[in-house]
Amino acid sequence: MAYKLSIKTFDELTNVDLYHILRARSQVFVVEQNCAYQDIDEVDFDCLHLVAHQNEMLIGYCRIIAPEFSTLMPKTIGVYGAKPMPSIGRVLVMPEYRGTGLARKMMKQAIKYCHKHYRKIPIIISAQTYLTQFYQSLGFVIDGMPYLEDGIEHVTMILDPNQKKKGKTISVAATTTKLLYGLLVLLAAVFIIGLLYLMV
Repeated sequence: MAYKLSIKTFDELTNVDLYHILRARSQVFVVEQNCAYQDIDEVDFDCLHLVAHQNEMLIGYCRIIAPEFSTLMPKTIGVYGAKPMPSIGRVLVMPEYRGTGLARKMMKQAIKYCHKHYRKIPIIISAQTYLTQFYQSLGFVIDGMPYLEDGIEHVTMILDPNQKKKGKTISVAATTTKLLYGLLVLLAAVFIIGLLYLMV
């Protein structure tokens, strides 16, 4: 599949570019996901827009937000610090082009851009939980517990270029999350056993 990836500032987008981007975002994030939320925001002016075109037709999109404009913060401040991080969001591929590897190519391009322009700074995303394995395959790790955003379950994920060992990203946050889940299950079991004991 032949397509072209380009990264543009808001001012570099033509009126036609902007129309197709906003139409695609509305189609995927509002209509397809049946989620009424304010997609168009002030961030669009200050971020970079990565667009995938095939024969002048928009087939994929995401936006790259510089640290100074990103509102996402890590859940585990002690691990990553409280400094702003670049983020990648509004990742979409039009339905007929899904499963072609386009999302991976777009994310790799966005990650490459961030690593080049924001050296040594981790990248943060707010991922829908059903996509965690996809983002983990790109090196992102889960940071904290899942949460609802506009009625859809999300989780914060971070790609930290500073924490690598034997080709794998180490995640203190992911280990902590697993331990907390295990502790929660154990407490629930103890509570149920206690109830059964009292009832006998």
